[in-house]
Amino acid sequence: TVTPLNAMLRLALRPRDVKRPRQHLVCRPTGHPVDTLTPARHRVMAALAEGDDAMTRAELARASETSQSVVAGLERIGAIERCAIDQDGAAPLLDSEREGPQLTDEQSAAAQGLRDAIECGRFQANLLKGVTGSGKTEVYLEAIAETIRRGRQALVLLPEIALTAQFMEWMSRRFGALPCQWHSDVSEAERRRVRHWVASGAAQLVVGARSALFLPFRDLGLIVVDEEHDSSYKQEDGVIYHARDMAVLRASLCSAQVILCSATPSLETWSNARSGKYHRFDLTRRYGSASMPNTAIIDMREEALRRGQWISGALIREIHQRLEQHEQSLLFLNRRGYAPVTICRNCGHHFDCPECDARLVEHRLRPRLLCHLCGHSQAMPRQCPNCKGDGTLAAVGPGVERLAEEVARHFPQARIETLSSDLVGPPSALRQKIAAIAAGTIDIVIGTQLVAKGHNFPLLTLVGVIDADVGLLGADLRGAEKTFQIVRQVSGRSGRAERHGAALLQTHFPEHPVMQALVSGDDEGFWQAEAREREIAGAPPFGRYAGIIISGVNEADVVRCATEMIRTAAPLRALGAHLFGPAPAPIARIRGRVRYRILIKSPKDAALQGVLRRWSQPYKARRNVRITIDVDPQSFH
Repeated sequence: TVTPLNAMLRLALRPRDVKRPRQHLVCRPTGHPVDTLTPARHRVMAALAEGDDAMTRAELARASETSQSVVAGLERIGAIERCAIDQDGAAPLLDSEREGPQLTDEQSAAAQGLRDAIECGRFQANLLKGVTGSGKTEVYLEAIAETIRRGRQALVLLPEIALTAQFMEWMSRRFGALPCQWHSDVSEAERRRVRHWVASGAAQLVVGARSALFLPFRDLGLIVVDEEHDSSYKQEDGVIYHARDMAVLRASLCSAQVILCSATPSLETWSNARSGKYHRFDLTRRYGSASMPNTAIIDMREEALRRGQWISGALIREIHQRLEQHEQSLLFLNRRGYAPVTICRNCGHHFDCPECDARLVEHRLRPRLLCHLCGHSQAMPRQCPNCKGDGTLAAVGPGVERLAEEVARHFPQARIETLSSDLVGPPSALRQKIAAIAAGTIDIVIGTQLVAKGHNFPLLTLVGVIDADVGLLGADLRGAEKTFQIVRQVSGRSGRAERHGAALLQTHFPEHPVMQALVSGDDEGFWQAEAREREIAGAPPFGRYAGIIISGVNEADVVRCATEMIRTAAPLRALGAHLFGPAPAPIARIRGRVRYRILIKSPKDAALQGVLRRWSQPYKARRNVRITIDVDPQSFH
């Protein structure tokens, strides 16, 4: 990834944890005879006798309502002594022999294949591809059990913290105890304990976010990347890396197995499986009596919607039907806030972020205008700041908050819940809302991608995708792939239990290949067509990209540096690479810094990283600009 070594070390070592002692200094009575005790000293000895016979100096002083100097005095005369104890306790012990659920024939075959791979003790990458609701988790739990039985450690990566609660319940049922966790909702004290258990080999299984890859495992035998296609596995600030690719790399370094798990794998993973580089295991049917939802298109060109209406008449009728049957509906719109743009009807003024080249998004529930890039926030004005017009400000386009208003108008008696990362609060609050939906206390769910993956709502039988075209309109290399993945994933929330489900896609482009693939269920046909287009263009995974972002406060400095970099790029061209740019980035300013981009396109087998490192090094030393290298970029903003 051409990451500077000091940045990599900061990510992997976490000095603030390493500096803390693994042992805890405490006081305890020695049995040494003492001629006289002052009242204060007597209280100290009594506190030790009444307590656990082991307290820190500060704890003992508080318990005896005296000072630490009194405690130190008792230590000097030999009445108490200080000793070190293990403050981490024991890591959770998982029962790998505990019987799991009954598997289908497909699941059993996949589980046995993975167990055989683990038995060989060598590195191997595997794709576990299964339709939504097919029981992929139960399959890789068998692989985890086999890893633990052989005395090695396992790591499961999840793309969202919100998924951990339900996942930990599965873990507890399967292994009789909860595994270690590693994500942003874990306290620093718990992180230190987990790091110690991992390094000592006591931690058999860790469930975590992408940064868990850099924990100091003693003997890592298995890495599972759940929802491996998810874009949140790519870290795009600080140390830039893709957790999926880093998981494969780390597994190869420690002779471990890696399981990449998805209903809609990334084209890179699908291509590696097709070429035989990765082993592939397929689950083609849903678990138990559940069946795949019927997917259909609503052609929005034929819908006569009133102003401010975003839900088609056909979808409204389907929701009414679900309410009558006491079933749940989910409306998906991957757009936070109330409206993406707010303008003045008089003068056309719109609200821009002062620090970024981005529109401020109206969040009416706050009420604030927010920048989704840098976090800038300002109050929503009552009049236009340009023409001073009253009542002239108008929201343009829908976000989930605006969609919730429309749903409330159509279904005033329905119980409605809106799930968006800026509305749900801390992870614990999100877990409570997910549990409430699963329990059936909500009739209509409105959500962003937060609800698109991993959740199991037994009563949910209808999914409506409000704007299925949104990812197809830009110039994103992976626009079609991402649209296919997110729509297929959110559609898969429907009909996961006994009741049959449906998914309705509102689109203005029903003939688009992505829409046709979603309706027909021809996933393999979609990936084959997408692969052909990428191969013709020499784009990933059949070629390599690297993005160079040059940023600075002064645009002239940025342009000068970018121009010089292009002039000195002969070593890259010698590899057969093509350079495009420099050009202003699509988002040309973020947090007050001007941004230019250079895109490098090279053959797949080119030894790109070493040349990139040597070529960029002189420019990284400049203080007035910042050079960021993104190997295999996922976004191009």
